[in-house]
Amino acid sequence: MFEIAEYVGIVAFAMSGFFIATRNKLDFLGVLISVFLTALGGGILRDVTVDKIPYTFTHTSPALIIVSVMILLVIFRFNKRPSIENKPLFILSDSIGLVSFSITGAMIALEASLNITGVLALSFITAVGGGIIRDVIINEIPFVLKTGFYGTIALLIGLILYLLESFGMMNIVSLSILFIAGVILRLYAYYHKWAIPMI
Repeated sequence: MFEIAEYVGIVAFAMSGFFIATRNKLDFLGVLISVFLTALGGGILRDVTVDKIPYTFTHTSPALIIVSVMILLVIFRFNKRPSIENKPLFILSDSIGLVSFSITGAMIALEASLNITGVLALSFITAVGGGIIRDVIINEIPFVLKTGFYGTIALLIGLILYLLESFGMMNIVSLSILFIAGVILRLYAYYHKWAIPMI
């Protein structure tokens, strides 16, 4: 289940990173860096935090997936389409990536026997860490800091997974339900403009 969620997240966030890079008119290297950071940055931070060799550095699949996604997006000329960030495909891919990586982050934390603080932190870092690094590099305010409910979903998923594990209810069915519910919640929150109140 971990591998499935990880690969789904990589595909989804690779698309997200590609769209943001082309919107900022980056060159090929810039697009490549944006895609790699968005898709893999959070996972690398997660693995380093629990003192593991990053999954990306020991498996060739993540890099192959990213290159394949980039080639397909270029072939179908998604880089030529304006304002794609507000289109359903971008929102859906970003939502799937958010939920997938939130789940993998929490699962790694539980595997490492971390407490609830650790589970929430790794769920959050895995889901938004790569995007934060990407946005800082291209000189933007990180997306998660101006879209209030985005990071909240990662924290909610981490909390739910911690409770599922505590009550012995962690299985493929509960994880699948959580994934679907998380994506629906993210889409609902986006289109209804949910946000945490500003100070």
